[in-house]
Amino acid sequence: MLTTQQLQDIEQLQKECELHDHVQLKLNWDILRERKTENLDFFHYEDDELVAFLGLYPFGSTVEVCGMVKPNERRKGHFGRLFHLAMEQVKSNGYKKILLNAPARSDAATFFLNKQGAEYAFSEHQMEWHETPLEETSDILLRQATEEDYEMSVRLSVTAFGLDEEDARVMESHHFADHTDMLMIDVNEETVGKLRVSREEGQAWIYGFSILPEYQGRGIGRKALRQVVKEQSSAGFTVHLEVETKNNHALRLYESVGFKAVHVQDYYKYECR
Repeated sequence: MLTTQQLQDIEQLQKECELHDHVQLKLNWDILRERKTENLDFFHYEDDELVAFLGLYPFGSTVEVCGMVKPNERRKGHFGRLFHLAMEQVKSNGYKKILLNAPARSDAATFFLNKQGAEYAFSEHQMEWHETPLEETSDILLRQATEEDYEMSVRLSVTAFGLDEEDARVMESHHFADHTDMLMIDVNEETVGKLRVSREEGQAWIYGFSILPEYQGRGIGRKALRQVVKEQSSAGFTVHLEVETKNNHALRLYESVGFKAVHVQDYYKYECR
């Protein structure tokens, strides 16, 4: 578990890096604040100041890697040493797939990734909702998930996101145990989809939005999205979500409701040597 001081140090370093590089880092704060496993976060301090940080974020058999270095401390090997330690931990934990995450416009990250021989995999848009008139919806129900929805949630992750069942079960077990705000989407008293909403510091983030394949193309996703956006924006939150750029159908759906891309994150595949 990370200490309050460590979390404050990470936040301060993030603000400095984002201001200097004009980017937005994806540090998965909801995960950082709820860490229950040690040896997933790596720090380098000098004179009691955090100058480099790297975090590992496991999702089943896949692990995502993201980190940062104080601008005036770059090219000194700090991050390389943290990365080496992190990869030793990755091998020890037996993760099957490694994804390195970096803002698309970060020259420092691109330099490091190329040096490691990482291979570009895909990009992800971080989108923000801009106020747009939204029609009322009445023929779908968004309800809080219960333990009885676990199997359907696993099925949705497998069919909508292409996860293998083992990974899907690990992820959904975490979401259900963590009391995350999981909402199920019902139509005619039948569950056909799901999404999660995470709220923090005035922002509402939508994650894991999925509809069963046999129910796609009927406007259900658009109606559910409109309803969530209306509820969150009415409660005073700005509304955000993430979508892979290669998922053109989802991208068009979000844009039709009023979402616009504001940041892009690049993901690279890495083979641990």
